[in-house]
Amino acid sequence: MGNYVKAGSLQVDSRLFDFVNSSVIPAAGVEQEAFWKGFSSLVSDLSPKNRALLKRRDEFQSKINDWHKEQSFDFKAYKTYLEEIGYLEPEVDDFKIATENVDEEIAIQAGPQLVVPVNNARYAINAANARWGSLYDALYGTDAISEADGAEKSASYNPVRGEKVIAFARRFLDQAAPLSNGSHQDATGYRVEDGQLTISFENGQTTLKDPSQLKGMAETGILLQNNGLHFEIQVDPNHPIGASDPAGVKDILMEAAVTTIMDCEDSVTAVDAEDKVLVYKNWFGLMQGNLSATFTKGGKSLSRTLNPDRIYTSADGETFTLHGRSMMFVRNVGHLMTNNAILDENGDEIFEGILDGVITSAIAKQAALGTPALSNSRKGSIYIVKPKMHGSEEVAYANELFDRVEDLLEMPRYTLKIGVMDEERRTSLNLKNCIAAVKNRIVFINTGFLDRTGDEMHTSMEAGPMMKKGDMKTSTWLTAYEKSNVANGLAAGFQHRAQIGKGMWAMPDLMADMIEQKIGHLKAGANTAWVPSPTAAVLHALHYHDVHVFNVQKELNQNPSSFRDDILNIPIVAEPNWSREEIQQELNNNAQGILGYVVRWVEQGVGCSKVPDINDVGLMEDRATLRISSQHVANWLHHGICTEEQVMQTMKRMAKVVDEQNEGDPGYRAMAPNYEDSVAFSAACDLVFKGYEQPNGYTEPILHKKRLEAKEKYSIKS
Repeated sequence: MGNYVKAGSLQVDSRLFDFVNSSVIPAAGVEQEAFWKGFSSLVSDLSPKNRALLKRRDEFQSKINDWHKEQSFDFKAYKTYLEEIGYLEPEVDDFKIATENVDEEIAIQAGPQLVVPVNNARYAINAANARWGSLYDALYGTDAISEADGAEKSASYNPVRGEKVIAFARRFLDQAAPLSNGSHQDATGYRVEDGQLTISFENGQTTLKDPSQLKGMAETGILLQNNGLHFEIQVDPNHPIGASDPAGVKDILMEAAVTTIMDCEDSVTAVDAEDKVLVYKNWFGLMQGNLSATFTKGGKSLSRTLNPDRIYTSADGETFTLHGRSMMFVRNVGHLMTNNAILDENGDEIFEGILDGVITSAIAKQAALGTPALSNSRKGSIYIVKPKMHGSEEVAYANELFDRVEDLLEMPRYTLKIGVMDEERRTSLNLKNCIAAVKNRIVFINTGFLDRTGDEMHTSMEAGPMMKKGDMKTSTWLTAYEKSNVANGLAAGFQHRAQIGKGMWAMPDLMADMIEQKIGHLKAGANTAWVPSPTAAVLHALHYHDVHVFNVQKELNQNPSSFRDDILNIPIVAEPNWSREEIQQELNNNAQGILGYVVRWVEQGVGCSKVPDINDVGLMEDRATLRISSQHVANWLHHGICTEEQVMQTMKRMAKVVDEQNEGDPGYRAMAPNYEDSVAFSAACDLVFKGYEQPNGYTEPILHKKRLEAKEKYSIKS
């Protein structure tokens, strides 16, 4: 516990107090005493409303549990009951969102989106800089290019593999920037003359089929555009790659991660004031444009800073710039948790969602309305993603919070834009109403399979045993949920005004599979989707050149549908006939995943990382993954599919597997054989055996408690 300073009616941890007073408040241009007085009033006024909303969640859960226990399931009666208790809201009249001052990266450009833990400066900088990335590097270094026929990846450059990369890139050019005649495969030169791109062949020359695709030139290359995304043909015959290319092309630079969510939530481990200050300092550095990171790689000391904007000359000789960095959102935490960084007038921790709302907005004010070294928004907006809200009343509360923050920071109304994550059942079923509650500031909705499935399981815990996780992906409710999100966004006028997003590709090493499959998100109507790395962003950008998303959206919007009844389809197996082997296999998979993630979260402070699954396939894991796995085991325990003894034996056996998978990590603490002494093992067991009683199946209360315990036990500092 830190030292506290009185500020207004609040008690503020001295580390946060000093940072806010010395850096945040001067940059935000507000008066210090007025800031803390206004912050105090905001906390006093909104905290009771926050507590009431959490109480309402618990009341709904209790009523739904009782309904399932008291009668056999009948869909009509079930739906009627949910309407009677207010869980299913009467739909509002049709409307269109009226959000203004939205940057083109969100409103106009369709493209990949990264999500990155903001407490890791190096990762945050890499993500921001992933607005532009090398296609050649992305292809050469991943399985997007097969290693067959002598094209293996090796320590030194493999020219056979290089040829495959170049051939792939030329096919991309033929698709994204077709020529009047001929193919980029046969090009021997690229030059701009008389405002037009000329492509040379051995026996002649040609131009672009659509000359307007040429947008500009720079010393680095020739800038083209397709479906709203830019790419640059980089010509340098003196470069080792360019020297071996008939046209002197050394690379194709792709506009990739158009937007990035800097995450304060699921991918970070921020449990106290020390952690929150680190989160806020990195966000401050990003907004000021001066965040840097130094690290050692391959025995060399390296540093990272934010990229500058890119400068080009148009075909008619005018100079213009393109953003050199991804447009940044910041994801605040939800309404549930509190944090000891600030105590209220009664000495209680304030809600972390209020804390994030005030501090992240204050930090971003200058980047939106002032003149930092490198700006984020050029429209005077601050983009905040708000997760884990249940129904329209909670979204309306977030809107009220944003109103109060704008007033506190002396910002125009609707400076703060909101992204609503559709990841809780009550939000999915009432999404139209949720959007309506923030129709003047909404810029983003998306689907999140893992958290949404975790809430599905917890809400219907008493309905029966849940189907296996693998079967969940083809369940009726999930298909309807994904379609409903897009349909509601389009009906509310999101096209060319806001993002409709899809979830994460969780296998960063399987890029060939991603290239084959993730195009489905665009064909479903999403104009952005999450990817796990800057490299994945470059490769996912290929999909946006292949599919014109806004044309897809127009087609989908011509046939609106309602998916509410299908979303209410509960994914239980009424009469399970799983074999003992199938049950054990499912338990093994869940237990290994839970332990593999929790041990890093609790004891190493890693909130998101590539965690090997039971088959040693690296998966990007965060708290959402943990929620679904822990709730699945809790559900099967509750319905007698497995026993506590069986689960405990499985947990201990899988702890040994996880220990072996991490044996090369010098900072790792083994869980076996001293299970009773392992904070991580205790946390994993609590998540399962106490899963039934966790609020909405969330993992945060246990994780935060155990992380604080580990920090004290092992004297861990952020």
